[in-house]
Amino acid sequence: MPAAATMNPTTDDFAALFEESFAGSNMIEGRVVVATVTSVGSDFITVDVGLKTEGRIPAREFAGDDNQPKVGEVVEVYLERIENALGDAVLSRDKAKREEAWTRLERLHEKKETVKGSIVGRVKGGFTVDLGGVNAFLPGSQVDIRPIRDVGPLMGHAQPFAILKMDRPRGNIVVSRRAVLEESRAEQRAEIVGNMAEGEKRRGVVKNITDYGAFVDLGGIDGLLHVTDMSWKRVSHPSQVVEVGQEVEVQIIKINPETQRISLGMKQLATDPWDGVAAKYPVGAKLTGRVTNITDYGAFVELEDGVEGLIHVSEMSWTKKNVHPGKIISSSQEVDVMVLDVDAEKRRISLGLKQVMNNPWEAFIAEHPVGSNIEGEVRGITEFGLFVGLGPDLDGMVHINDIDWNVAGEEAIKKYAKGDTVQARVLDVDVEKERISLGIKQLSTDPTESIDLRKNSIVTGTVVEVTTGGIEVSIADGAMKSFIRKADLSRDRAEQRPERYAVGEKVDALVTAFDKAGRKVSLSIKAMEIRDEKEAVEQYGSADSGASLGDILGAALKGAAKKDE
Repeated sequence: MPAAATMNPTTDDFAALFEESFAGSNMIEGRVVVATVTSVGSDFITVDVGLKTEGRIPAREFAGDDNQPKVGEVVEVYLERIENALGDAVLSRDKAKREEAWTRLERLHEKKETVKGSIVGRVKGGFTVDLGGVNAFLPGSQVDIRPIRDVGPLMGHAQPFAILKMDRPRGNIVVSRRAVLEESRAEQRAEIVGNMAEGEKRRGVVKNITDYGAFVDLGGIDGLLHVTDMSWKRVSHPSQVVEVGQEVEVQIIKINPETQRISLGMKQLATDPWDGVAAKYPVGAKLTGRVTNITDYGAFVELEDGVEGLIHVSEMSWTKKNVHPGKIISSSQEVDVMVLDVDAEKRRISLGLKQVMNNPWEAFIAEHPVGSNIEGEVRGITEFGLFVGLGPDLDGMVHINDIDWNVAGEEAIKKYAKGDTVQARVLDVDVEKERISLGIKQLSTDPTESIDLRKNSIVTGTVVEVTTGGIEVSIADGAMKSFIRKADLSRDRAEQRPERYAVGEKVDALVTAFDKAGRKVSLSIKAMEIRDEKEAVEQYGSADSGASLGDILGAALKGAAKKDE
């Protein structure tokens, strides 16, 4: 019985024998293996991979091969499973090709080499590219250097692509045709740029126009012709000078070897109009030009092609201040100007518009000299005076101190309202500072001129106020007032009492100081008494006469009384 048991192995024994049959074999599921073709049919091709059973592969999976396989030929296949339910090995020629392609592509990607492929279809966001058994994604932005509308002519044609990204577990590959074109273009550009030199002349064709310039094809490489280098004169937009497709002659201004950018110029081929500009446009010269541009700070005037000057807003009008230049002149207008300054190095010319017009302040003083009388309307009232209109553009100012002789300025200005017509006298005209000073009170005589207010003269005033510190006196019919301090009321300290005086009382006092411009006078009764005493001593006695001071003063008083009679 034991021997019989040995002759009839169990199921476990068969499994062990099956595993043993593959011991030492390198064939593992999920890998590409070598197989031998055993038969070729119309639908299937049978191959032997060295197992106990054969596997069948659909004939269509060999359609992409150069030749149909023949019996006995060795091919590579992908072993998915060693045995299926029917006992056959599950094999795939397509997956073998795909694995082979992935391996090949990974090697090329590591070496950063290009791969051959064909655009075979459209998908969302781009296209599908066949890389020889493996499909890759070509983003729309990576088709060409510049966006192209129709990709049809590119489809189905084998061409090089650069692999941007590979993810084998997910089966994703992203490629770029643009990267290949840019690399090729860069090589061509480097060669072309190497044959160029700054300063040389070239002919090219305008390919594209932008707001800031035009791109010119110099034969395989583009250069930028900036709008500021198109012409010496002001150019608002490049389309004013060039158009797409136009052949132009340019000069290479600058070459950047790192970025391979080329800057071009057209105006450099013509004579610089700024050469000798100081001699052509001397300071003080009157010229005619055309307004080319108006800004907040002034207006540019073209004197000739390529030469412009600036009229600053402050030089536009004698009278219109804080007005936008566009309200004084208009674009394209022909204007007469005067040259104020020339800076050839900085390529700047300062022009004046008002300088070729009559100066209204000079015209005013010629017609209304200082001392003449004028009539005008009060246009404005401020805390420091009245502004009186002297025509459509000129104003004169009456300072508050020049309104009334007898009334303080703050009070005098209250008598006037905007729109009132007033008479005034021209006091001063400052042409340089553009100021006209007027006076209203000057139309009448200064009341202070009727009395002698020179220092040390005697004046008679009227007491208008009595305070503990002194008395206030009005003189010259109220034109002026002066405060006599308590200490100046008498030479006798006992008589220095303000209450001795009453409002309305007449008093005499000595002028100790007089400021006519400021209309201030200083008075002193004490100083008058001292002066009188001194004069009496000098007139009625001497040190050798033997008369007392009382006798001398008595005599002086009698003499004064007789004079009054």
